[in-house]
Amino acid sequence: MSTPRFLNLPPGVAPRKLETPQGTFAALEALPVSGVVDRWPALLVPGLTGSKEDFIAVLQTLAQSGRRVVAVDLRGQYETAGPDDPDAYTCAALGADVDLVAQAIAGGEPVHLVGHSFGGLVAREAVIDGRVKFASFTLMSSGPAAIVGPRAHYSRKIMEEVPARGLEHAWATGFEPEALANGVPDDILEFLHKRLLANSPVGLATMAEQVLTMHDRTDELRQIEVPTLVLFGEHDDGWPAEVQSEMAARLGAEFMVLPGAAHSPAVEAPETTAAALVGFWNTAETHYLDTRSNAM
Repeated sequence: MSTPRFLNLPPGVAPRKLETPQGTFAALEALPVSGVVDRWPALLVPGLTGSKEDFIAVLQTLAQSGRRVVAVDLRGQYETAGPDDPDAYTCAALGADVDLVAQAIAGGEPVHLVGHSFGGLVAREAVIDGRVKFASFTLMSSGPAAIVGPRAHYSRKIMEEVPARGLEHAWATGFEPEALANGVPDDILEFLHKRLLANSPVGLATMAEQVLTMHDRTDELRQIEVPTLVLFGEHDDGWPAEVQSEMAARLGAEFMVLPGAAHSPAVEAPETTAAALVGFWNTAETHYLDTRSNAM
């Protein structure tokens, strides 16, 4: 799972509750510490076993570029409640939620959308099937279809064991030993335990099944013609680098490999990740405004 290296919220970052027709979503909202909001907002979507806290290390830097930046818990994740209905946790259903959250923060402006890992598959649904016109879309450590790297093993374990043995068993037999082996500090370990147990078991198992079976929608995404960035760490153990690079080529998208990062660039290389996103967003906005000016 993505493991934040700290939990103290930086200046300008605060917890929020976002109201949508589908219910309330827990979020972290970042605003510029100095200056004003004069650029388009951004929405960040976490992965399968993650949460909004996975983006803490990049939120202040992203917001300081002149934006409102919102990281959200998906339905059934950590501090966002969810039902005991598997149909609520398909990529399509969660993508519809992302569409509603984007509408809630848009303020009449296009929204930059970022999806990490499984969150990329979910966010892609919102781009293809939603009603929001996104300013840009970033697939962060995410692939074109079902996950195929070593992380597929963990997803399969969640799918098979959580319904039968529960979240505490998953923690004790998988997540906790891995965290301890990686030397995770006690306060972060406590947070990871709390976060996992707060998930909807039905939701987590269904999301795991989705990431293992999701079909390829790359050609459909290309038809939307939204500026797209494929961003991943050089040591990513989710979708292989060649799979993500090939996806970028099929999309005609920019792609960037982040040195030193693995599957969670916002945690492992926050400054490089934030700089890549801000540069991409600025370019997308300039292109949009130039295109609109030429059409008038």
